[in-house]
Amino acid sequence: MSTISKVAERAGVSRTTVSHVINHADRVSKELRDRVNAAIEELGYAPNPQAQSLRTGRTDMIAVLIPDIGNPFYTEIVKAAQDGLEKAGLEALVYNTDVPGGHWQTHGRDYLRQLSRKRVDGLVVGEFALHGMDEELARLDTPTVFIGHLPSKSVDSVHFDDYGGGYLLGEHLARRGHTRVVEVTGPAFFKSAMARADGFEKGLADNGVRFTTKQRFEGSYLPPSGQEAARWIASLTGKDRPTAVFFGNYLMAMGALAEFHDRGIRIPDDIAVVIFGDLPQLEYVRPRLTRAAENPGVLARRATEMLLERVNGTYDGPPRSEVIPCRLQIFESS
Repeated sequence: MSTISKVAERAGVSRTTVSHVINHADRVSKELRDRVNAAIEELGYAPNPQAQSLRTGRTDMIAVLIPDIGNPFYTEIVKAAQDGLEKAGLEALVYNTDVPGGHWQTHGRDYLRQLSRKRVDGLVVGEFALHGMDEELARLDTPTVFIGHLPSKSVDSVHFDDYGGGYLLGEHLARRGHTRVVEVTGPAFFKSAMARADGFEKGLADNGVRFTTKQRFEGSYLPPSGQEAARWIASLTGKDRPTAVFFGNYLMAMGALAEFHDRGIRIPDDIAVVIFGDLPQLEYVRPRLTRAAENPGVLARRATEMLLERVNGTYDGPPRSEVIPCRLQIFESS
């Protein structure tokens, strides 16, 4: 079995130099790095991660907490974060707090205890994964980036311009001549859900379309509530029957589209549909849905960059809060 001593002998350097190349490459000249790396590759030497951790104080592990592993939004988050971390030589540990199952507080606290014992180098938290646990988040002494709205601003955060994206969709429907419009929001206690709804209603109002709260249907961000919303829409008659609907996320829209299809409600002939959010899966939905946002991978990539700046010591200032603009994409559903 190869050892650090054998690598040092093969490269003609000291064991200390080999250790520096492995743990602090910036302290070693390029010539020595090349010699040591060639010896490592030739001998097939693999540094012991536990020993490295003890020497450097780092584990090279980043935890990624998400609220729902079955939600494609968070699949994209994990995929993009993992890709960015791997490029930086770090390993991603993924934890699902299972918000739909109602276990997020129990799982969240348990995972935070586990992560404290594992001594991870950093943490990426997807919005809702630690819902209602802002105090625990603020007490963390691990570099952390939060993906979503974080009122406390206790750690770095990045989120989409939910209000702006909603506004773009309200403005779009109004300019298309829709005056009877309804919306299906996420839960009222989620700041992002209400920001999308408020922006949508403002976009309508600024373009002459009156909107009242009775035109709001509060969903759960999950497909069954989209189906329920579609049944509610189908029950409306006369001048209350809408010509367009805005869905606060992709999953509710998918549930509603299935219900519309089963009821023979055509899109956009009978009702126009717009949604907040953008995912690769939407390219396979017909009719293609008009939407505002960006791929969630954009959030994850920026979150990873911000975290690496903290972990590597290139930024140690106050918590940052960044907003990613939304892009309107108009397709045949509206």
